[in-house]
Amino acid sequence: MDGNHGVTGFDALRRAMAENAEEPEGPARNARAEQLLAEAEKLNIPLAVIEALGHQLKVYNYSSEKAKMFVPFARLLRMWDERPEDFDEYETHSLHWVFKWMTTGMLDQPHIPLAAMEKWLGEMEHRYRLAGHSERAVRSAEYSVAAHVGDLARAERAYAAWLAADRDDMADCHACELHEQGWWRSQRGRDEEALELWAPVLEGEFTCAHEPHAVLASSLTPLLRLGRLDEARANHLRGFRLVRSMESMRSAYADHVEFCALSGNEARGLELLAERPAYFTDDGHPRSRLDFTAVVALLMDRLTELGLGDRPVSGPAGRSWTAVELAAHARAEALALAARFDERNGTAHVSERAHARMAQHPLVERLPLGVRAVRTAAAAAVVPPLAGPAQEPGLPALIAEARRLSDTLQPNAVEAWAAVARAARGVELDPRDRAEIADHEAMDRGPEGTELFERAAELYAEAGDPGESLAARARAAYIRALAGEVDEALTVVAGLYDEVLALYSVDDTGVRQTASVLMSRARILMRRVHEAEDDAVLPEADQAVREVLALVEGRTGDDVRLAARVAEAQAMLAELATRAGDVEAAAELFTWAAAGFVEAGLPWFAVEYEARLAGLLHHLGDPAGSERALRAALEHGGPHLEAIGRAQLRLQLAEVVGGRGLDEEAAEHALEAAHWADEAGEGRTLGALARHQLGGFLLRQGRWAEAAEVLESALPDMSAETHGDGAVVQTQWWLGDCLSELGEHREAAERRLQAAEIARHWPEQHDHATLAHLAAESLGAAGLTAEADRAYARAGGLWRELGNVHGLIRSLRARAWLALRTENGADTARELMTEAVRECEVALGETQAEEEAWQRLVGELGHTHRQFGDMLARSVPEDAEDDAIRAVLEESLAQVVEAIVVFASLGDDALDARTGAELAAGWLAADLSRPAEAAARGRAVLDAYGGTDGSGEARDDETARTRRAEAEQMLGLMEEQDG
Repeated sequence: MDGNHGVTGFDALRRAMAENAEEPEGPARNARAEQLLAEAEKLNIPLAVIEALGHQLKVYNYSSEKAKMFVPFARLLRMWDERPEDFDEYETHSLHWVFKWMTTGMLDQPHIPLAAMEKWLGEMEHRYRLAGHSERAVRSAEYSVAAHVGDLARAERAYAAWLAADRDDMADCHACELHEQGWWRSQRGRDEEALELWAPVLEGEFTCAHEPHAVLASSLTPLLRLGRLDEARANHLRGFRLVRSMESMRSAYADHVEFCALSGNEARGLELLAERPAYFTDDGHPRSRLDFTAVVALLMDRLTELGLGDRPVSGPAGRSWTAVELAAHARAEALALAARFDERNGTAHVSERAHARMAQHPLVERLPLGVRAVRTAAAAAVVPPLAGPAQEPGLPALIAEARRLSDTLQPNAVEAWAAVARAARGVELDPRDRAEIADHEAMDRGPEGTELFERAAELYAEAGDPGESLAARARAAYIRALAGEVDEALTVVAGLYDEVLALYSVDDTGVRQTASVLMSRARILMRRVHEAEDDAVLPEADQAVREVLALVEGRTGDDVRLAARVAEAQAMLAELATRAGDVEAAAELFTWAAAGFVEAGLPWFAVEYEARLAGLLHHLGDPAGSERALRAALEHGGPHLEAIGRAQLRLQLAEVVGGRGLDEEAAEHALEAAHWADEAGEGRTLGALARHQLGGFLLRQGRWAEAAEVLESALPDMSAETHGDGAVVQTQWWLGDCLSELGEHREAAERRLQAAEIARHWPEQHDHATLAHLAAESLGAAGLTAEADRAYARAGGLWRELGNVHGLIRSLRARAWLALRTENGADTARELMTEAVRECEVALGETQAEEEAWQRLVGELGHTHRQFGDMLARSVPEDAEDDAIRAVLEESLAQVVEAIVVFASLGDDALDARTGAELAAGWLAADLSRPAEAAARGRAVLDAYGGTDGSGEARDDETARTRRAEAEQMLGLMEEQDG
C-alpha cells in the first residue's frame, strides 16, 4: 500500500499493517508504523488504535530503535486500565505478552533507573497473577535483571524458580527460553551444558523469528573454547547468513565478529564491520552497542598485535580510521557505555564483563572457513628450525651442520649455508668452504645464479676438486636452459660431459661428481623434450637418462645423493613414457621413483611424482590407486610442502574421495584446499575452484546454508576463462538449489536464470532446459506467477525440441497449476492439462521404446490424469452453485478414475500411486454423496496392501501404514453415513 495515501477503513488498516510487518527491519518500517497509527486515530475505532499501537511497539522492538517502544506501551496500558473492554482476546494477550519486553527492555537503556525496573517487575507479577498466568515469565524477567547487575545469588534463585514454574501461554517460546538458559550456563563456565541445552534449537526442533539466529551466534565462542572447531565453523556460516539482514540483531552480529577475532579470521571480521556501518552509531539500544564496540576493540587490538595497526579499516562515518585509532575509539565508547550501566546498577559487573571481553586472546591460530579470505599476516614458515644447541654455534659447527644437510639433501641446506656466509663475514675461509657457500647461494637465486655457479666452479677447482667444478658449471648450464636458452645450454654441457667422463676414466673424479654432470645434461635434454612439438627428441633424452642409471645403479651404497639420482632418473623415464603414450609404464616408473626417494630418506622429493602418479592412475581407471598416491604425497610432503602444493593435492583428493561418495571427508579436503590456495595468493584461481567443490560437497550433505555461503563466496572469482563456463554454471546451479531449500526463492530463480543464460549457448541443450524449468519452479514459489509461466513455456519449448516428452508434460502441468492461481484462470488451466494428457497419449502411440521407457511414459500419463483431477477439484469457486460444483467434482472423479486404470496397468510397480488415486477417488465420491462407492475405494486400498481378506503378505512400510489408516478412516465415516 502506498504510504502517501490514507487508509479507508479498519480492514484496509489491518492489510497495511500486515504488509508493513513483512518489510525489512529498520527506520523505514518504523516510520510507516507511526504513519499508520495516525491513520488509525482518524477511524474513531478504539480497537484500531490498540492494534496500531501494538504494531508500532512490535516493529520498534525488532529494530535499532528499541528505546521508542516504551511510549506506545505506556499508552496501551493506560487504555487497558481505563477501558479493558476495548481490547479483544488477541490484543489482551499481546498486552500481557509485551510486558516482558518492557521489563527486560529497560535493562538495555541505562537512563532508566533500577528502581523503575523493580517497580515494573512487581507490576508485571501483579498483573500476571490477576490474569491467571503462571509466574514463569515473571521469574525469567527477574533472572534477567539479577544477571545483568551481577547479583549472582538472586540470579540463580530466579533461574531455578523460572525452570520450576509451569509453562503457559505467557512463557517465551521454547527456542528463546533455551537460548537464555544456555547463555547463563555458558556465562557460569559450563559450556558443555550450554550446548546440550541449545541442541534442539540448533537442530531446528524449536524456532522463532530470532532463533536459531541468536543461539548460533552465542554458541561460537563456547565451541571454540571446547575445541569443537567444525561445529563452530558451520554455526558461523549458518548463523551469519541469518543475522546479516536483521537490523535488530546487533549483539548476535557482534558474536560473529568476536568469533572472527578469536579464530584467526581477522580479515573476515573486517568485512563484517564494513557491511554494517550503521552499527557504529545506532544509539536506540545501548546494550547491543556496548556488545558491538567491545568486539570492535577486540578485533582492532588483534590486528595491532599482528603488526597491522596502521591498516585502514571501516569505522564510524565521517572520517577515515586505522586499526589502532579505531581500537582506542571503540574501547573508550564501550567503557563509557559500561560505566553508564554500572552507575545505574550500582555495581561494576558490566564494566568487568566488557574488560574481559576486550582482553580475550585467540583460541585458534587459524580456523579455515571455506569462504574467500585475505591473509592479514604473513603465513608462518613451514620448514622446521635448524637442529642445534640453544646458544649460537661457532663457525666450524655451522659449516659441519650445513655440509651434513647438503650431503643428505635436506630441505633447509641452502638456509644453513646462508647462515655460514653471514657468520663468516671478515673471516678467511678455505676455497672449498667458499665454493659451497657460492654454490648454494646460486641454487637459492635460481635464474640469477649463473655467475655464482661459475664462481663456485673456480673455487672448487682451486680446492682441488675438478669434477665438482665441472658439476657446478653443468648446474649453471641447466639454469640457462630453464631461462629458455636450451640450445646454448646443450652446447656447453656437451663439452662438460666429455671432460667429466675423461676425468672419471682415469679416476681423477668420483661417481658423485660424474653423475651430477650427467644428470644436468639429462635435465637439459628433458627441457628440450618439454618444448618440442614432436617426439624426435625423445631417443636422445632417453639415452642420456639411462646413462645416469648405468653409472649410478648398484653403486649408491649409503650415499643419499646417488640414491636420489637413481630415483630422479626413473621419474624422467616415466615422463618420457607418458610423452610416448605408454601410460602403464609411466605409472610403474613413477611408483619406483617415489619409492626410491622414500627409501633414501627423502620423502619430500617423492611428492611431485606421487601427484603425477595419481593423475595417471585416475586416467587408467584406478581411483583407489590414485587416492593412495595422493594420501602418500600429503604424508611425504609433511611440513615441507608449499601452500600451493598443499592446495593442489587437497583439491585432487577431494575429487577422488568425493567420487567414492565420501562427502564429509571430501568437504574437509576441499576446505583445506581453499585455505591453502588463499595462503598461496591463489584465492581467485585455485581457491575459487576449491570453494566451488566445497559448496557441492556441503550441498550433497544437505548443509544448505553453509553451502550457499561458500558458493556465493566463490562466484565473484569464477570465470569461464579460468575455470570454464561449465564450472560457472554448476556453481550457479548448486547455489540455486541451496537458496531454494532455504526458502529464498526469488534469489534462487535469479541464479538459475543466470546459469540458463550461459547454457543457452551450448550445443547440447538439456542443461539449458533443466535450468529454465528449475528457474520457473523458483519463480512460482516466489509468487511471481506471470514470470514463472513464461519460464515454464520456455522450458517446454526446449523439452519439445529435445524430444523429452516427460519434461514437456511436466512444464504443461506446472503451467496449469499456475494458471489456477490467476483470476479467471480455470479455463486456461483446463486447456493446459488437456494438452499434457494429449502429449502423453501421442508419445505412447508413437513410441517404439524399450519396456522400461514405455512403462515410464504410462506412469507419466497416470500422474497427469491424477493431477488433472486434483486441479479440477480445487478450481471450484467458493460461491459456485451446487449443480456447478457437482459437475466439476464429477469431472474431477472421472480423471482420477482414469489415473487408477492407468496405474493398475503397471501392476505392483505403481501400487502406491494407484492406492493414492483410489483414496482421492473415494473422498470425491463421498463429496458427491455416494458412500457405497467411497467405501469400495477404501476396501480396494486395504486389499491392495493385504489388509482385509488375509490373502497375500501385508506390506508394513510407512506408505502402506498411512494408506491403510486413511482407508479405514474412510470406511468408518462411510459406515456412519449409511447408518
